[in-house]
Amino acid sequence: MLHSPRRDLVAGLTVGVVALPLALGFGISSGLGAGAGLVTAVVAGIAAALLGGSSLQVTGPTGAMTVVLIPIVASFGAPGVLVVGLLAGLVLLAMAVAGLGTYVRFIPLPVVEGFTLGIALIIALQQVPLALGTTGSGDHVYATATSSALAWLRDPHGLAPLMTLAVVAVMLLGSRFRPGLPASLLAVVLATGAAELFHLDVARIGALPSGFPAPRLPAVPWAQLPDLLLPALAVAVLAALESLLSASVADAMSVSERHDPDRELFGQGVANLVSPLFGGLPATAAIARTAVNVRSGATSRLASVVHAVFLLLVVLLLAPLVGRIPLAALAGVLVATALRMVEVGSVRTLLHAGRGDAVVLLGTAAATVALDLVTAVVLGVVAAGAVALRRMARSAVLEQVPLSGEDAPAAHEVEEHALLDEHIVAYRLDGPLFFAAAHRALLELSTLSDVRVVVLRMSHVAAVDVTGASVLRDTITRLEQRGVTVVLSGVRDQHAGVLGALGVFASLAHEGHLFASTPDAIRHARLHVARVPHPAEVSG
Repeated sequence: MLHSPRRDLVAGLTVGVVALPLALGFGISSGLGAGAGLVTAVVAGIAAALLGGSSLQVTGPTGAMTVVLIPIVASFGAPGVLVVGLLAGLVLLAMAVAGLGTYVRFIPLPVVEGFTLGIALIIALQQVPLALGTTGSGDHVYATATSSALAWLRDPHGLAPLMTLAVVAVMLLGSRFRPGLPASLLAVVLATGAAELFHLDVARIGALPSGFPAPRLPAVPWAQLPDLLLPALAVAVLAALESLLSASVADAMSVSERHDPDRELFGQGVANLVSPLFGGLPATAAIARTAVNVRSGATSRLASVVHAVFLLLVVLLLAPLVGRIPLAALAGVLVATALRMVEVGSVRTLLHAGRGDAVVLLGTAAATVALDLVTAVVLGVVAAGAVALRRMARSAVLEQVPLSGEDAPAAHEVEEHALLDEHIVAYRLDGPLFFAAAHRALLELSTLSDVRVVVLRMSHVAAVDVTGASVLRDTITRLEQRGVTVVLSGVRDQHAGVLGALGVFASLAHEGHLFASTPDAIRHARLHVARVPHPAEVSG
């Protein structure tokens, strides 16, 4: 539904102006050329806008996707990238049908921020050769950047670096003091004008394909197809992650927008199926362009379609002018984009929130730069899970709590001491009793002495897994073997199944040592002490 076509038209043109230098830059960075970047923004942008699950999302080539594509281009060439895009589209469609879109919300914030920080570092490092006007080589982006810097130091020249820095300065200052100004396009226009006016010796984009390419199936390298399956899976997972995170950003910035995650995966799947047919790159939603779209007043999918149509007109009408843009200027656009990707306040907050969150954030960022993006996310999620387990394990405690609560009156304190005089002790288990916490929480029970009955108050146990139930069973068995009777109270219905299956109830001396309330358990404990003599008394 078109709520405000005029606002969508303005927003679409604004996003198109912002997207133009980014599409060119990411196309060049990927290794397929500026034309492929523009084609991706047009074809994938329209397909995802019409079929995706967010009304405000903008799709096209992105820095994160470029990072994944560079090694694919190096290993399999342009045809391999196109086939990877098609396969990734199929994987995304399968993910949509399987309903996997909702699971992205479970990725922890430190992983997302570390992932974004790592991508920003990679994008910046990728621009070093263009920014210095040199070439580099290496298996990793940091190796290429280092070799390019060393080549520049052997033969320093300042024109390309100065142009890159000037573009970065214009973009950063423009976004700070004039947020509504399309600073990236302005910076590129100024750099191109200066290069033309003063006949500067800088590398240019070069000739773009005349007209828009006709659709055709890419040549499938059948012999390499098995080797392309894993890169295609990586591309699909990255497209899903970035697109759904971007859609969540759009929801947060809008009053009424709520995206459909599975439909969004479907739209991205179709976009990645269609883009390679026209020679385009694998695509994903772009968080920065989506944010510009929302801030510019977009209300419907029309804005994203207008952005793609604008770029189509640029391809058809302005290709010769676009070919004159200096590569150093595009490097400046991408460096500034990388700097703006990092939310410094959010990163600082997470670094100070706790050692575990800081380790996850920095570890994910380092893995993103050193390894690959999907591996980095997997490692980050695993590390975040380990931190969460550690915190949960620490939250499970076994403590001697007054029977009437923390603020028990004096009469209840007298009752507690009376219990101790009768060699009865009541402990309360708090928190989750699972594999990471059970041994630590129950360790104190194994050291009890001069006690005849232990009442375990289970009503505050949040969760029990098979390991926790097994440790509890073994602890009860050891106590019973030492002549200490164990009585349970307050076992929740949802925990009874696993406790019964693991033999916790069977490990009690009598089936009757299981009570619904603590007062009933205490009364039984007193009767038991009065009725059954202690083994030491019998032997004496």
